[in-house]
Amino acid sequence: MKICQLCAVDFTLYHFLLPLIKAEQAAGHEVVGVCSNGEWMHKVREQGVRTVPVAIARTLNPLSHWRSYRRLVRLFRRERFDMVHVHTPIAALLGRLAAKRAGVPTVVYTAHGFYFHERMALWKRALFVALEKWGGWYIDILFTQAEEDAESARRLRLCRGKVIEAIGNGVDPARFAPAGDGGEARRRLRAELNTPEDSVVVMMTGRMVAEKGYPELFAAMAGQDAILWAAGVRLESDHAAPVDAAGVPSNVRLLGYRPDVPDLLRAADIFTLPSHREGMPRSIIEAMMTGLPVIATDIRGSREEVVAGDTGLLVPVNDRKALAGAIRELSCNPTMRKRMGAAGRTRALNLYDEAKVIGRQLTRMKLV
Repeated sequence: MKICQLCAVDFTLYHFLLPLIKAEQAAGHEVVGVCSNGEWMHKVREQGVRTVPVAIARTLNPLSHWRSYRRLVRLFRRERFDMVHVHTPIAALLGRLAAKRAGVPTVVYTAHGFYFHERMALWKRALFVALEKWGGWYIDILFTQAEEDAESARRLRLCRGKVIEAIGNGVDPARFAPAGDGGEARRRLRAELNTPEDSVVVMMTGRMVAEKGYPELFAAMAGQDAILWAAGVRLESDHAAPVDAAGVPSNVRLLGYRPDVPDLLRAADIFTLPSHREGMPRSIIEAMMTGLPVIATDIRGSREEVVAGDTGLLVPVNDRKALAGAIRELSCNPTMRKRMGAAGRTRALNLYDEAKVIGRQLTRMKLV
């Protein structure tokens, strides 16, 4: 089959969709990656994947979206894809409409987390549910990552086709294995990041935007007998509110973009993701696979991954006091950290092995 993998930005294509694309290629299919052009596009091409740039704005600009839609219709008609697989909210909606207009036989939509959530204003939630229902008329298969999203999709009838399935999320267990070098990488990284070897390190990875929970995390770190490593940047195309990094506590290290996240996790003691909304965050799975206990907010996706009291702790959204208390509790208890980390590793291996997650998709899409 000839398959299009469509998303808004090349960062997503490279960091999140490449394993699926490579698996489809290995199964004998031709795959083309389509998204806005950017610095990561050449890295996708270096992996042997053909790419076609189509500008897709991440803002609510009707004129820009109309242009993107027309370009996608022309592309789909020219390429004559057998399947278009869409990702990320705006690209997914435009891609679904364009694919059906162009007569693509099969349209698959992976919702990496519906934009609507339980803390959203009712009018805003109703608007985004209506958009999902509209787009649902033009898809044959709807994948969600979290089971909670799949249940919502069934209840709200967000897919015209009969297939609605939670596929989970996954990472490579070998790449995110616990440390096995006797601690050499841990010592090297701590020295590089001005962190004493005996300090408790709290790690967070995520886009540097407010909805990831950085403001309350920075506040929660004040006075802690621990050090925070925060790895992430705000993408140029990001419309989410930026983080004011001025005045962060002295025990916070802002690392920016890091290509060595597995090594950083192996050199840390605790992972946290105090996000306000998620789909099914891969960063938590990476931490669990590495053997770290996790402190997360009690939101969709995160609460499916983290078993409170077993693999980590859950705290309310935007609750600095509760977050600070959870960090303090784990920082002071190495036995609890070890127990929760081991339980998290076991859970991740059972549920979030990348090969299993990809296999479920290929089977359901009848690509194997």
